Amino acid sequence: MGVKAAAQAPTLEMVAARAGVSRATVSRVVNGSPKVKPDLIAAVNRAIAELNYVPNRAARSLASRRTESIALVIPESTSRVFTDPFFALIIQGVAMHLATTDYTLGIVVASEANPDKTRRFLTGGNVDGALVVSHHSGDHSYARLGHTVPIVFGGRPLHDDHDSYYVDVDNIAGSLTATQHLIERGRTHIATIAGPADMPAGFDRELGWRRAMTEAGLDTSLVEWGDFSPASGAMAMRRLLARKLPIDAVFAANDQMALGAYAVIAEHGLSIPNDIAVVGYDDDALGSAAAPALTTMHQSMTELGATMAEKLVTMVEGGPVDHATILETRLIVRGSS
Repeated sequence: MGVKAAAQAPTLEMVAARAGVSRATVSRVVNGSPKVKPDLIAAVNRAIAELNYVPNRAARSLASRRTESIALVIPESTSRVFTDPFFALIIQGVAMHLATTDYTLGIVVASEANPDKTRRFLTGGNVDGALVVSHHSGDHSYARLGHTVPIVFGGRPLHDDHDSYYVDVDNIAGSLTATQHLIERGRTHIATIAGPADMPAGFDRELGWRRAMTEAGLDTSLVEWGDFSPASGAMAMRRLLARKLPIDAVFAANDQMALGAYAVIAEHGLSIPNDIAVVGYDDDALGSAAAPALTTMHQSMTELGATMAEKLVTMVEGGPVDHATILETRLIVRGSS
């Protein structure tokens, strides 16, 4: 006895017949067209539910020439991506927004050894658009792909030509506020652990610190650089203390480097904030749980990711967007200052 043929899967035509509408009307409802009357939308949705109809995603993609996929590109090492809370919150924000759309998210941890591989993937028809975060100055070449695939940066490209689309916070104003807070606390020998100079956040946050120090007539020579990791913050703090110059405060360009500095300050028999006050940037969960709790500039990484995703989806679907979207920061004062 042969195997019984499987029941025919419901088709668009079957839904149309059940709803008493044309095939074109069903197609418009399935694709979210606003040009369908509410009563017809209700009838089609009722028929879809009754027949258990599942739209053919592949056919829809061919018709619209879209993959309904978005890439989140992170030009960093995998060890950095999976240990820094910054990236987890960005991914959460992106995923939260895309969950309200038909788009799926793919994460690309871009290899520094083979950046062309990522660029070929983005321009090969695999995705409808890309989000790029934690980019360095050399990664601005991603923006040149904008003529082929829409790109939204998380953070202002360092050499912005006013043609890029990005979501950022005002890093100069944020670091200026953080440093002024330390000055108002009576600190006069304020060092900074700056981020990489080839990254927008690193460059801008050092600039804000330098501006606040210059306006107050204070020394701007106490600078060391890190890569936003705790280990680099610890090494930078060791170099600062090795100078044997007075230091009564440190502004670190992110919370991770600030926490790296904590351990080194303790190793030298110094206390926070009595001997050295510390302020970070980001407001991640580890900073608020430190002892003492870290004073920091709050930026919502989840909001940053969601706003990037919203902007990109609007671009992909042909809607108008501004080139730059700037989100707010605020000072969170805790025990470290």
